[in-house]
Amino acid sequence: MMFVNDPILTVLLCTLAYLLGSVLFALPVSRLWRLPDPRAQGSGNPGASNVYRTGGWAPALLTLALDAAKGWLPVWLAVTFGLPVLSQAMVALCAVTGHMIPLFLRFQGGKGVATALGAGLALAPATTALLAIIWGLTLWRWRISALASIVASVSGPLISALIEPDTLTLFGLLAILIVVRHRNNLIRLAQGRETRL
Repeated sequence: MMFVNDPILTVLLCTLAYLLGSVLFALPVSRLWRLPDPRAQGSGNPGASNVYRTGGWAPALLTLALDAAKGWLPVWLAVTFGLPVLSQAMVALCAVTGHMIPLFLRFQGGKGVATALGAGLALAPATTALLAIIWGLTLWRWRISALASIVASVSGPLISALIEPDTLTLFGLLAILIVVRHRNNLIRLAQGRETRL
């Protein structure tokens, strides 16, 4: 496909990605299931892990799917419209940033892992699939969601450099963002106080 270098389209998709990212589906899913606010659980993160703690696998998987979809859709549009890889990466970062710093929740958001998963599947499916496997194996071994997310995110730049090098910058930036958002989890991990699933 020929690349369409259209800055207006890039800005529109970045705006769409941020606004979609700002919708944190853990909250409406919890209301639908009549569950407690997920922000009152675990690390206080409005994401699938805390929804799992309050309601089990069904609402957690729905939250994960919806948070991933809002990352996937705008990036898929950027790919479909033939925007350059750099523009696609910008759209992906805007979606993840929207989840972390959401307009609709006074800029108090989540960790962005599920949204990064969806954006990555649209832009770099091979790298993202391997990172999902790393996440799953780490979670299976230690039962700590934050640890799985950190291990997978810091593995991103290395794996992308090996198999999808055009996306190395994106996965490098995502790793930085996700690790910074997990800084309190890192402290609890070091102290042995991080909660398990």
